[in-house]
Amino acid sequence: MPEANVGIAVTSSLEPELPEGQQRVYRETLELLGTHRVPFAVSGAFAFQHHTGIWRATKDLDLCMTSDAAARALDLLEREGYRCEVCDAVWLAKAHRDGHFVDLITGMSNAALNVTDVWITRATRGAVLGVSTLILSAEELLASKLFVARRERFDGADIAHIVYATRGNLDWTRVLELAGHHWEVLLWSLLLFRYVYPAQSMYVPLLVWAELVNGLMFRLVNRDSAARFRGSLVDEKMFAIDVNEWGLDDLFSEYRACRADKIEWQPRGLDPHKNVA
Repeated sequence: MPEANVGIAVTSSLEPELPEGQQRVYRETLELLGTHRVPFAVSGAFAFQHHTGIWRATKDLDLCMTSDAAARALDLLEREGYRCEVCDAVWLAKAHRDGHFVDLITGMSNAALNVTDVWITRATRGAVLGVSTLILSAEELLASKLFVARRERFDGADIAHIVYATRGNLDWTRVLELAGHHWEVLLWSLLLFRYVYPAQSMYVPLLVWAELVNGLMFRLVNRDSAARFRGSLVDEKMFAIDVNEWGLDDLFSEYRACRADKIEWQPRGLDPHKNVA
């Protein structure tokens, strides 16, 4: 029997009622980072609503920034009484206050896509909970969801909604640039959009379809027998057997090991040579 979709929110334009304490922490964080000129752009549920009009309940505030900016933000937030931690130096830190938390995101967990200064300079000005701030552009927001394709979470519908809600008025050159040599994942996502919204397939320009489909056809005809297995970049757990038992490539670990600009930060007074649970 299929599993019940317990806890999966129904999409809606109705704004969820966030507890006042949660809103206060988010506002204070946005104002604090803005006042101290830490470069960041709001992502996650608030950016998704900004570009699509779709609200969803959220347990955190997602902020995209470079690894250097994340270290600066953690220093600042810790001084202001937040409890800060680096959860994964490749892509994620958290700042906790009054039972609520903010995610500082510097890329994707598989290190296939990393936040750069360009992500911030391309961000658009908007309001989040009444605070004027930078919000991730639709192109970077779309790209940030390309690899969220796990068994327990799939953002393909989000990508379809971004294309539909913007009527395809995107910088497609930038989208293709962000996808880079992972263009097949972009094609996969756009095919889902085409399936869901067949009457709006023109929202994706024909030149984009042609580039992606022609690229696929070329590679199908000119098969590379040395091409490496990429399943772990999609989901390292669901494709674990391929790596652990069938001896195929572990690009997930390789990408993460090669991530040069990881988040380098230690809480004040902590001995960096000691491990923290």
